[in-house]
Amino acid sequence: MELTGSRVIAADRATVWARLNDAETLKAAIPGCSDLTGTPDEGFSAVVTQKVGPVKATFRGNVTLSDVVEGESYRISGEGSGGVAGFAKGGADVRLADHAEGTELTYEVQAQVGGKIAQLGSRLINGFARKMADQFFENFQTAVEGPPAEGAASQEP
Repeated sequence: MELTGSRVIAADRATVWARLNDAETLKAAIPGCSDLTGTPDEGFSAVVTQKVGPVKATFRGNVTLSDVVEGESYRISGEGSGGVAGFAKGGADVRLADHAEGTELTYEVQAQVGGKIAQLGSRLINGFARKMADQFFENFQTAVEGPPAEGAASQEP
C-alpha cells in the first residue's frame, strides 16, 4: 500500500530537519511507541504497541535512515515483528521545502504487513495505515510547533 501527503510546519527548515533526526521527537511522533533508542547514523531500535482491528500486538524492530540529503530529504525505513500477530515493514520518503509559513514536509509512505494482521483484509489495513501515517505527521508537527494555542477567550480573566 502507498500513501502520500504533506504538511506545512511553522518552523524553519533547519529546525524541522534537526527534529526529524531526534530520537525523542520521533518517539513522541510514532503512535504507540514506548521505546526508541539509537542515533540517525547507526539506526534506531523501537518498541511499538498497536491494535489493528481485533489484533493487538507489540512490535519490536529497527528503523534506519538512508539516501540522506542534509536539510532536504531522506528515506526512513523500518521493520518489526509482532510475534504471532505477524510483521510490518515499510518506509517513507520525506522531503522538506521552504514555504511562506515555515517548512513544507511531503511524504510518500510504502507499507507491507504479513501474518495474522494481513488476514484482516486490505480495506482495514489501508485505513489503519493511513490513520497511523496521518497521526505520526500530526504528532511530529505538534512536537516541533508546540501544542496549538488556545483561543483568545480562554486567556481573558
